[in-house]
Amino acid sequence: MGNEIKTHFLFEKVNYKILLIGLGVILLGFILMAGGGSDDPKVFSDAIFNFRRIRLAPTVVLIGFGVTIYAILKNPNTKKDSNFPEDAEIKNFKK
Repeated sequence: MGNEIKTHFLFEKVNYKILLIGLGVILLGFILMAGGGSDDPKVFSDAIFNFRRIRLAPTVVLIGFGVTIYAILKNPNTKKDSNFPEDAEIKNFKK
């Protein structure tokens, strides 16, 4: 009980906020892709080939993936002179 080991989470609150924003953007992209079908199966509808479904929605989804990757790679603990945890002394450790 004398040894104290400090633990920390891999992500912080800001990482989760950015991650949720990215997931929301991906969801928005998939919502933009929806629709465009025809009510009558014998009639072809050109609505599936409009700008929103072919260009805009996939671009929004890719932007969302980029935001989520940024959220994962963002390091909130950026310190100029950070040491490795293995080099730090253990508190209350008797040799």
